[in-house]
Amino acid sequence: MTAVGFEPQEIDLLQPTRAARLKWVVVVDSALPPGRGVNAAVCVASATARSVAGLLGPDGEDATGSAHPGLPWAGCTVLAAAGDRLAALRAKAADSPGVFVADMPAQAQRTRVYDDYLRQLSEASDVEYLAVSVVGPRNRVDKLVKGLELMP
Repeated sequence: MTAVGFEPQEIDLLQPTRAARLKWVVVVDSALPPGRGVNAAVCVASATARSVAGLLGPDGEDATGSAHPGLPWAGCTVLAAAGDRLAALRAKAADSPGVFVADMPAQAQRTRVYDDYLRQLSEASDVEYLAVSVVGPRNRVDKLVKGLELMP
């Protein structure tokens, strides 16, 4: 997989998020209850933040001197989709050059032991996705998520 990310000279904290070359979306299965949906979104966002260079802005400090870790300077939109649309989105995104994909298979919420998750995943021939995170060229990501609505 080719690395996807921002070069240091691309990071312009004075511009609106829509000016960024790359767009980040997280799409969650709309049938999930709120707690499980948020869990799935946070998990794929964590994997994305770790893997996509330049995605997070610098740390900040408030007027009292308290530190605040950097947030995504280019923004992140959280959308919802039916399970079948989510699987199709993941497949198209994974086949799209220059696009990073992180996903959360349903097996991840069925166990509390990571090794059990990996075993269950290795045995799955038809993976059900609870959330998918996609980062890529703005026009390509817009096309992938066209028609999806914000997660309620």
